[in-house]
Amino acid sequence: MSPHQARRTAESFGADARRYDRARPPYPEELVARVVAGRPGAEVLDVGCGTGIAARQFQAAGCAVLGVEPDARMADFARAGGLRVEVATFEGWEPAGRAFDVVTAAQSWHWVDPAVGAAKAARVLRPGGRLAVFGHVFEPPADVAEPFADACRRVAPDSPSGGRRPLETYQAGYARVADAIRETGRFGEPERWRFDWERSYARDEWLDLLPTTGGLTRLDPGPLAEILGAVGDAVDGLGGRFTMRYTTLATSAVRDAH
Repeated sequence: MSPHQARRTAESFGADARRYDRARPPYPEELVARVVAGRPGAEVLDVGCGTGIAARQFQAAGCAVLGVEPDARMADFARAGGLRVEVATFEGWEPAGRAFDVVTAAQSWHWVDPAVGAAKAARVLRPGGRLAVFGHVFEPPADVAEPFADACRRVAPDSPSGGRRPLETYQAGYARVADAIRETGRFGEPERWRFDWERSYARDEWLDLLPTTGGLTRLDPGPLAEILGAVGDAVDGLGGRFTMRYTTLATSAVRDAH
């Protein structure tokens, strides 16, 4: 099954929207600056805006942001934070004649039908507007990742979290996004961006984030507690803190001027 067809997982993140917003990291400011540089105007459409993590960053950069989010729980949280959000999948969303200067998708484009996404973005972008698809890839140190994978295989063998997905796998996914953009014939040559950074996590901070990841959002409390216990023990063995290496990948393209 393609990710965009896995709707139960795609719309499971709102089960604890407050935790999701608290635990998930923001995006590199350099990425935000690059997206908004040279845009024809300040109107941004954020596809799959979730709780508004990226949208708030674009607001802070001077943009007027409209979010589109299929999960009403996530949309309500984002609205409470001052964002405008319409509840719909991007495929089913009705632009009603509106046009935008930037279309963003932060950690959400894989939930959009690839046969629809890039072409619809082209339709709602003004000439010279930019599409920017981006997301984080993280790889915990082996002393944390291996106990996590072992626990997932033991108590949740059907969960995708038990398998390691290296950076190269995600890079291939962003290459496919670039291919889909090219196929529309409506954009200039896609650009590929990469931002490497690190973040230190205390034990409780990491255990707060893990249940917001796609492989764990639908787990029952018992299996989830067993997985978190194994990871917590692993982090305790490192002194209660570890450094996560993040890579933020992006594929971006500018809509043709015609």
